[in-house]
Amino acid sequence: MTSSWPNSDKSLPFSQQVIWLTGASSGIGEALVHALQAECRHLIISARNAEALQQLAENYNNVSIQVADITNASQMLAAAAAIKAQFGHIDTLIANAGTCEYVDVDHFDSALIRRVHETNFFGLINTVEAALPLLQESKRGYIAGMSSSVTWLAMPRAQAYGASKAAVRHFLECMQADLKHKGIDVGIISPGFVQTPLTDRNDFPMPGKIDAGKAADIIVHGLKKRQLEIRFPFLFTLILRVIGALPASLRLKITSAMARNNQQPETGDRHS
Repeated sequence: MTSSWPNSDKSLPFSQQVIWLTGASSGIGEALVHALQAECRHLIISARNAEALQQLAENYNNVSIQVADITNASQMLAAAAAIKAQFGHIDTLIANAGTCEYVDVDHFDSALIRRVHETNFFGLINTVEAALPLLQESKRGYIAGMSSSVTWLAMPRAQAYGASKAAVRHFLECMQADLKHKGIDVGIISPGFVQTPLTDRNDFPMPGKIDAGKAADIIVHGLKKRQLEIRFPFLFTLILRVIGALPASLRLKITSAMARNNQQPETGDRHS
């Protein structure tokens, strides 16, 4: 279930667009590289892992790399400057890079929570700050930011990841309002469980899990329509939104039943 902007027909055809994708070295980002390069004019891919980016780019004539760490604002600004020098603008930004770590309330670690926010939230902020002038040069820009379906329902052990993605959602919703009159549309990507190196570390059931290639196809379909929200898979995200709309006491009964005692947290690598 998705919504499109009324002015989406004013955008540049997708096949003519210059697109910047972060978090491109693995997971959903890597799958997006393969899906997007066949659809757009030129794809710029960013991550920290230069070798992985180079291996991806060498397969395609219309893919170039900008090695940068989203948590480093200076690196992101330098990447944007290089993109401006080569292309003058971008038409679409896909702020995909992120990480996931789970909280163990018996060994509470505030540094873990700060670390996850530094990547998922402030990393996205750094990305948007760097890309916004390039999008303004396009005058028909589109920002798609990676949030999560977890923002609809507070889950056990997701204090760091869920809060960071909720911050992303709120930020992007504010940007939707502030940028609409400037001709820049903003979409929120809200996936359920996707088979990636991050989710491979999870030690709990992941209902509705889909592979990264299918997720990428769904995202690209939404990008072409400049959708307000790209959420998937349908049934899983619908169930989360329904439970999230229940009275607080009922929600707590459901989520507390999911919680487990003495569970050590699993740490995921950044896909950036």
